[in-house]
Amino acid sequence: MGEKAIYPGTFDPITNGHIDILLRSLRIFEHIVVGIGPNPKKTALFSLTERISMIQKSVKGISNVSVETFNGLLVDFAKKHNARAIIRGLRAVSDFEYEFQMALMNRKLDSEIETVFLMPSEEYSYLTSSIIKVVGNFGGDVSSLVPKHVHDKLKEKFKQNKR
Repeated sequence: MGEKAIYPGTFDPITNGHIDILLRSLRIFEHIVVGIGPNPKKTALFSLTERISMIQKSVKGISNVSVETFNGLLVDFAKKHNARAIIRGLRAVSDFEYEFQMALMNRKLDSEIETVFLMPSEEYSYLTSSIIKVVGNFGGDVSSLVPKHVHDKLKEKFKQNKR
C-alpha cells in the first residue's frame, strides 16, 4: 500500500463497470488518478468538461481519487504523478490482445511502471461505454448500468440529438 496508480480511459460516459474497477483498485493502491485521455479512434458524445464533471460526481466522497485529463503518452502522465502502476479492466478475451500489446509497449517505454489488470464483477463483464451509448440512444433502459446523474445526462444528450 501507499502506492499511486493511474486509471486511464475516455470515460464517455463513466459506467458502473468503471466504478467497480476503480473501487477494486483502491483495495490495492492508496491513491488512484483517473486520467481522461484522448482516443483518436473515437468521437466523444460528451465534452471533456462533461466527462470530468460526471466522474467527479461519481467519486464524490472518496478522498483518495482524483480526476485529471492528459494528452500524450500514458507513461509520461504516470511519471508526472509518481504512479507505480496503470490500472486496466479486462472484460473478455477480446480485450486481452489490445491490452497486452499496450502493456508491453508501456513497459518498453518505462520498465518501472507496471500494468495491473482487474476483472470487473460478473454483472459488468459485458459493459462498455459504447454499448451504453447505443442502447441509450435507442431508448433502452441503462439506468442500472450507470450512476443516476450519468443516466440523466445521457437522456438529456439523446433528447438534444433528436431535435
